[in-house]
Amino acid sequence: MDGNGRWARKRGLPRTMGHRAGTDATRKIVRACGELGIPHLTIYVFSAENWARPEKEVRLLMELLVEMIRREVGELNKSNVRLNAIGDLSRLPPKTRKELFRGIEETSDNTGLNLILAISYGGRNEIVHAARRFAKDALESPDLIDTLDEKKFGQYLFTKGFPDVELIIRTGGEKRMSNFLIWQAAYAELYLTDTLWPDFDRECLERAIEDFARRERRFGKVLEQE
Repeated sequence: MDGNGRWARKRGLPRTMGHRAGTDATRKIVRACGELGIPHLTIYVFSAENWARPEKEVRLLMELLVEMIRREVGELNKSNVRLNAIGDLSRLPPKTRKELFRGIEETSDNTGLNLILAISYGGRNEIVHAARRFAKDALESPDLIDTLDEKKFGQYLFTKGFPDVELIIRTGGEKRMSNFLIWQAAYAELYLTDTLWPDFDRECLERAIEDFARRERRFGKVLEQE
C-alpha cells in the first residue's frame, strides 16, 4: 500500500496525515472486496524492514493499528469479515498485540472475506521460520525429511490454511516485491499502478480485477494442455 507519505507531501501535510488517509482507503477496499465476493485479501500493513523507520513514525503506525481495529471490528462483524494476521507478531508492542488478538477472536466466527494483515512480516523471515519449525519436528521424527514436499512445507508457513496468492496489486508506482509473500506469490499476477494508496478506490480495484481476468494463467503449461 505505497504512497501515503508522498500523498501527504503533495498536499503540504505531515506523513501522519498520509497514513491516516491510507487507513481510510483500506476500509473502502476491504468493504469493496467483501461486496465483490473476494474470499481472501492480504494487506501489507507493516514489513519487518519497517522497524528501521524513525521511532516516532513506528509508534504512530502501531497506534493507528490499535485505533483501526477498535473502530472497525464492529463493521467487520456486520460485513461477515474474518480478521487474521501473519508475521513475527512477537515484536509488536503489548498494547498493539493485545488489540490485534482481540479483533481476531471477535471475528473468528465470520464466514465471509478473510482479511489477512501482514504485520512485522517478511517473506524471507517466514521461510526461515518455517524451516526452523520443520527441522525441530524432523529431529523428533527423522522420517519426515524423506516426505517433505512443497505442500507439506507450506503447512509450516504463517499462511497455513490460506491459498496461494493470485493477484498482487502494488500502488504508488513501485515495481518490486519488497519481500512480500515470496513463497506464496510464485505464480501470482502483478498489477502495478502509479495511483497513491490513499487515492486507490473501488474503481481502481475493479480495473485491477478486470485486467487480471483477461490474463492467461498457464502455470508452465501451453494453451493446448488447458
